[in-house]
Amino acid sequence: MTADNVNGHRTIWRGAAATAAVLAAVAGAATLDGPVRAAAADKARPAAAAPGLRITRFLGERRLPHMAKFRGTTVGGLSGIDRDPRTGTWYLVSDDRWRYDPARFYTGRLAIDPATGAFTGVRITGVSTLRGPDGHPYPAFGKPGSVDPETIRFDARSRRVLWGNEGDRPDETHEGIPLAPMSLRWAGRDGRYAGALPLPPSLRLTAEHRGPRRNAGFEALTLTPHGIAAMVEGPRYEDGEPPTVRHGATTRLTLWDRAGRVAAQYAYPVDRLPAAPKPPTGAADSGVSEILAAGDHRFLALERSWLEGVGYKVRLYEFDVRGATDVLRRDGLAQGGRFRPARKRLVADLGRYADPTQNLEALAWGPRLRSGECTLVVGSDDNFDQSEATQFLAFAARGC
Repeated sequence: MTADNVNGHRTIWRGAAATAAVLAAVAGAATLDGPVRAAAADKARPAAAAPGLRITRFLGERRLPHMAKFRGTTVGGLSGIDRDPRTGTWYLVSDDRWRYDPARFYTGRLAIDPATGAFTGVRITGVSTLRGPDGHPYPAFGKPGSVDPETIRFDARSRRVLWGNEGDRPDETHEGIPLAPMSLRWAGRDGRYAGALPLPPSLRLTAEHRGPRRNAGFEALTLTPHGIAAMVEGPRYEDGEPPTVRHGATTRLTLWDRAGRVAAQYAYPVDRLPAAPKPPTGAADSGVSEILAAGDHRFLALERSWLEGVGYKVRLYEFDVRGATDVLRRDGLAQGGRFRPARKRLVADLGRYADPTQNLEALAWGPRLRSGECTLVVGSDDNFDQSEATQFLAFAARGC
């Protein structure tokens, strides 16, 4: 989710507000008929699964300077992060679409003490321009073939990165935007194109009221022990309306096997808006900004909301697709047809850890501590806006 003008999203997404900590039980895997109602999306009840992830300590916050320069590029818009467990190198993708520089990702180091967990610093160490099959950088926003990088994962098996492109499409507010398909693309560590995953028909952008909405495509991507998973940020036209203060929404998680074959697709219930915008008729946006695998069936999800006059609110959930209905072959979920969505439970309201809450879009596992705790890092996209920040929050956790 980035700011409008050259980056192609909403200019009004600004500011933030602190939120209180909330802990809740597991949301039940109710069978739904038609759209996910607010009660079904938000209601919590115990599940039979193990206790799951538990944050044990907040390890600290670190920031990068606003509009920092690195090797001729402007650092910002960092929408996805991941770590190479062998070298400790972090990969950070920017959603800049040539507002300043071509589509790119950075490498860096995050200093987390293995003995104490103290989070003491972040620094950028490298940058690679993402390139298309023709070997050239991708075109800028508003041009055919442009990309919108929103998420990145490092594959320890192939030593490559997989990155998610949200794509672009025309709608009522951006009628002149050329259609640019969503994609999940492999790249070498030098940014060179190395292939792409096939997408099911349900994830193809169109110029009509079909498929994913504009600015509601791939924001979330993760590698599982035996496959790949990606989620679109918000509901497709056929799957219902975006969240409001009265009702939640339904988005889709898609799974691929390691050979790149589409394996399954599951409905994920997005919460209703956590508060009303100010004024009540003001703009709002809410959806899943990142996911992270905690096994083949268990995942974490960042649900990030922006509310005019209120700011950002972000919650971390754990969800499980075991027992959920495979909806891969269902064209629409809004009308008719019973299905069981993924079960989810609230892990933490991230607004409690830093004030004001930032535009948190990145989520990755860090190094394991000597205490046996795993570490979790959450990062923000500053939208290249001086009122926002490139922020990193680090946590210790158990049940990973």
